[in-house]
Amino acid sequence: MAHFESCWQYLTTHFSDFQLATIGSFIIHESVFFLSGLPSICFERTGRFSKYKIQKKSNTPASQEKCILRLVLYHLCVNLPVMILSYPVFRWMGLKTSLPLPHWSVIFSQIIFYFILEDFVFYWGHRVLHTKWLYKHVHSVHHEYATPFGLTSEYAHPAEILFLGFATIVGPALTGPHLFTLWLWMVLRVLETVEAHSGYHFPWSPSNFLPLYGGAEFHDFHHRALYTKSGNYSSTFTYMDRIFGTDADYWKLKTLESNRGKAL
Repeated sequence: MAHFESCWQYLTTHFSDFQLATIGSFIIHESVFFLSGLPSICFERTGRFSKYKIQKKSNTPASQEKCILRLVLYHLCVNLPVMILSYPVFRWMGLKTSLPLPHWSVIFSQIIFYFILEDFVFYWGHRVLHTKWLYKHVHSVHHEYATPFGLTSEYAHPAEILFLGFATIVGPALTGPHLFTLWLWMVLRVLETVEAHSGYHFPWSPSNFLPLYGGAEFHDFHHRALYTKSGNYSSTFTYMDRIFGTDADYWKLKTLESNRGKAL
């Protein structure tokens, strides 16, 4: 922690709170998002790890490039302005940048709370987006990619970016965390959603080790099913879909595939 605090002191000495909370957050988000999302594009183009690909279809280079160009536009014209405009709200809510950094137990408990709350809010917002009118005019943009890859996780209509983005910021807004905690939460949330949209289920995928974690296989079903029957609306975990029965078609398919495998 001492090393982190010395690095943090350097940042707070050379940059203002506003610069760190807005431009700093944007740079971290973009770096983590594109660095974690690009590998699945490379895997599709080269055929590497094809045995772990959930769908056998692949996206064309043109469709991948379209996704990247739109993402750059959306991030610069929507995400960055929202981060800048949200700064006064987070300051009012108690966002902190001073030393010492919070204890690891505080960081851990807050991030767990953020994941649980985000999943709950996202689930209901996502279900609303699958109603007929909102799907047609808003959410269908995200579903242009029936075979998702990592970067499609944030490919969405600007209205959806704002609507579902609320689920990500509501936890931090309620607790007024340290900026260090907020950055860590942002990194973990980006890595989670990129993995869920990667299109690959590896032996080392988190869903193989973390109970109730959805992951790529769980969310991939959501993209390839009809919007009226897709289910699997949660962002991270599976329990909300299990409680409300919106994962029934997914588990039917899993049972069918398992029985077919046994028969072979």
